[in-house]
Amino acid sequence: MTKKVVVLDYGSGNLRSAQRALQRVGADVEVTADAEKALEADGLVVPGVGAFEACMTGLRAIGGEKIIAERVSAGRPVLGVCVGMQILFARGVEFGVESQGCGQWPGAVVRLDAPVIPHMGWNVVDAAAGSRLFKGLDPGTRFYFVHSYAAQQWEGNPEALLTWATHSVPFLAAVEDGPLAATQFHPEKSGDAGATLLGNWVEGL
Repeated sequence: MTKKVVVLDYGSGNLRSAQRALQRVGADVEVTADAEKALEADGLVVPGVGAFEACMTGLRAIGGEKIIAERVSAGRPVLGVCVGMQILFARGVEFGVESQGCGQWPGAVVRLDAPVIPHMGWNVVDAAAGSRLFKGLDPGTRFYFVHSYAAQQWEGNPEALLTWATHSVPFLAAVEDGPLAATQFHPEKSGDAGATLLGNWVEGL
């Protein structure tokens, strides 16, 4: 049976490319801000580009943080992408200003301490053992990143599967924590590797 996926439209994110990438792997995809549809779908994708605080403002305007919390507490899958991953953490610190995130995971998203910012382009990841998202992908597989901030330590569920990458410093490239998963890279811009990852996620819905 075709899986129904909602890409949450809260005024931030590469909505159409996320929609196309998910359709490519066989999902029935709708881009909407409608809370009922977002709660009922088999899977919810939370995209995000730009600043942490601006994304949170847009998310709160449609009650998005409540939608995410309700889905997670009911064990229904959510996938955050790029800033959509960052806002799942408790806090984001940008330009010295601390913003509150969704608080699904403890800890802060902070600026990468690297000579070249943003971290932009293709990079390898160190996929977690037993990862479902990275199933069938070789260790040298590259994914497409565009970001200046990231979560650089993990204070959440000790049983979560953590995938790391490095841009001068190590940072979390993906997290799989029960129904809640997220990637710092853009699967929808990562070609066949991204399609495989999205296909793995859809398959698990």
